[in-house]
Amino acid sequence: MNVKIAEDWRAVLADEFEKPYFARLVDFVKSEYASRRIYPRGANIFRAFDKCPFESLKAVIIGQDPYHGPGQANGLCFSVGDGVPFPPSLQNIFREVHEDTGAPVPQSGNLDRWAEQGVLLLNSVLTVREHEAASHAGQGWEIFTDAVVKAISERKQGIVYMLWGSYAQRKGAIADPATNLILKAVHPSPLSVYRGFFGCRHFSQANDYLQRTGRTPIVW
Repeated sequence: MNVKIAEDWRAVLADEFEKPYFARLVDFVKSEYASRRIYPRGANIFRAFDKCPFESLKAVIIGQDPYHGPGQANGLCFSVGDGVPFPPSLQNIFREVHEDTGAPVPQSGNLDRWAEQGVLLLNSVLTVREHEAASHAGQGWEIFTDAVVKAISERKQGIVYMLWGSYAQRKGAIADPATNLILKAVHPSPLSVYRGFFGCRHFSQANDYLQRTGRTPIVW
C-alpha cells in the first residue's frame, strides 16, 4: 500500500502497510475524512515520522490521541501549531522543562524543534473526530503504533522512552530497560500533574543519558 510517510520509516514499517488490519484502517479513515471534520488534516497524519528521521532517533514520547479542538492537532503528540494557545498538558510540560533545565517557556507550542532533534512525538491513535476524544480508538491505529514501538525496540538501543501516564507506560513496556533509558511519570494533564509529573526531571535525565552515551543532548 502506498502510504505517504517518510521513506526511512516506510522501509522499517513496510510489512505493516500490507496487513489486512491496515487496509481496513485506511478505509475507515478515508470514510471519516469524507464525511466528518477530522484532525489533524490528512497531510499531517504521519507528520511525527516525517519530522523525526529514523536514523536520528534519540527519544520517544507517547501520547494517546490528537487534540480534538479546531486548529490544535498538527500530527505530533502534545504539539500545536504556531500561534495556537497552549493546551493545559503542554503548559505543564513547558513548566517542567523550565523548572528542570532552566530553559525559558517558548513562545510557540510547535514541537517540530524537538522532532527535528530526534524526538518521536508519537500518539497511539493518529486521527480523531472534532470534539470527540478517542473517537478513532479501536479502529487499528493502536496495532500500528504498537508495531512502531516494537520496530524501534528491535532495531535501536540507547533510546530514551518518556512514558507519561499508565497508557503510555503500557505502550512502551516492550522497550528493554537494560539497553535504553525508561523514564516514567504520571500524565502531565491537570488531573494528575501534581502527583509526580512536576519534579520528575525527565528532560535533564534524558540529556544526561544522551551525553553519557556520546550523543548531542536535546535543546528542550
